[in-house]
Amino acid sequence: MLLQQVKWIRENRLKMCANLKKRLVADYKPVRYVPCFLQGLVRKLKRKWHKHKVIIQLDPLLRDNVGLQTLSNMLGIKVKKELNIINAVSAKLSVERLEQIVQHMSVVKIWYDYEVRALLNIASPAVEAPELWQSPDGAKYTGAGVTVAVIDTGIYPHPDVMDRIVFFKDFVKNATAAYDDNGHGTHVAGCAAGDGGRSDGKFRGPAPGAGLVGLKVLDKYGAGSLSTVIEAVQWCRDNHVQYNIKVVNLSLGSSALQSYKEDPLCLAVEELWRSGVVVCAAAGNDGPAENTVGTPGIDPVIITVGASDDYNTTDISDDDIADFSSRGPTIDGLAKPDLLTPGVNIISLRAPDSQLDKKDSVSRYDNDYTVLSGTSMATPICCGVVALLLEAQPDLIPDQVKERLISSCRSLGEYSANEQGAGLVDAGAAAQAAFAGQSGII
Repeated sequence: MLLQQVKWIRENRLKMCANLKKRLVADYKPVRYVPCFLQGLVRKLKRKWHKHKVIIQLDPLLRDNVGLQTLSNMLGIKVKKELNIINAVSAKLSVERLEQIVQHMSVVKIWYDYEVRALLNIASPAVEAPELWQSPDGAKYTGAGVTVAVIDTGIYPHPDVMDRIVFFKDFVKNATAAYDDNGHGTHVAGCAAGDGGRSDGKFRGPAPGAGLVGLKVLDKYGAGSLSTVIEAVQWCRDNHVQYNIKVVNLSLGSSALQSYKEDPLCLAVEELWRSGVVVCAAAGNDGPAENTVGTPGIDPVIITVGASDDYNTTDISDDDIADFSSRGPTIDGLAKPDLLTPGVNIISLRAPDSQLDKKDSVSRYDNDYTVLSGTSMATPICCGVVALLLEAQPDLIPDQVKERLISSCRSLGEYSANEQGAGLVDAGAAAQAAFAGQSGII
């Protein structure tokens, strides 16, 4: 009987992600402690009233003719968000409606709108950022003129970044003033672009002169929906010229359940990359086991960042891969991460009275800073280095930035590409090609 009832799921299995198929099949299974003669009624009610959060990708050719909203109206979909970047909309639909919609010729793919979470003083010298603060060509590079977009829990207007928050958008509560009720995004912003003002320059990110755009997609608990993250990625693509966004930081993610070729967040970040914006994503904190890199870090186009442990020294001879840093290969069998930057015991900006601040008060360092570890911290340090390179040579395209970072990394020893990627980032060495390029050598 069950096989017959879920026949439509099997027939349309290629149009739905594995996560959604699993949840739909569960809706047809008998409910415990419900008498047999009532199971049919319960199943009927569940089909009609139990709704699933989904992302529906529509045929781009049909969309070009009638528009996403019009096409959605034709299908009877009450749209929550338009995700033009991947020709999709998000919605909340019953099993009954999903059965009708999935069979329509205009529907290409339906994904479950799963939860995305935030991935939880020596760092800048370890990646040789100070070499660019007083660079070989005599100029001082600080990331000035380059904007880094932080897609996260928000940014608290901390004195070390307050004057450089060029725009803030809240996709969670629609607030207009910059804030961070979790604290993760503020720490991340400081890892990339804090100027160390409250520490006499001691706790300074690699790009202390860069601008920041805060895009809040995660709530006070560090959680949010896939569709909201995609919406923010789409916003970056549509507004990168206006705000001079050249780098986007994604210190968030989820378990990789499907190939990057079919993953909606991967599809979105690739579009952003193709628009001319460098995208850096955290590998994840599920190491040291293999096959633990999450999405969107599984995407081969973008820069995936793992974490090193610098043991609080600037000498990299004692550096190691952070035990928690996720390892490859990816679900597609690709080598990841691409590179490493420090991610253990990173001192960065504190967001007073935020969830993390109240939950882990022992991590506070003085009144203005706090200590966190994770690939979440490593990723913005990489973004800061990218900002330095793009200030030095603004015409670099994302592929060139990635190649220069990878080709100049320093190996941490006999580790595989699935453990350390190309090795530890070296901002100074990566910039040499940029300086040479400005002189006409390359």
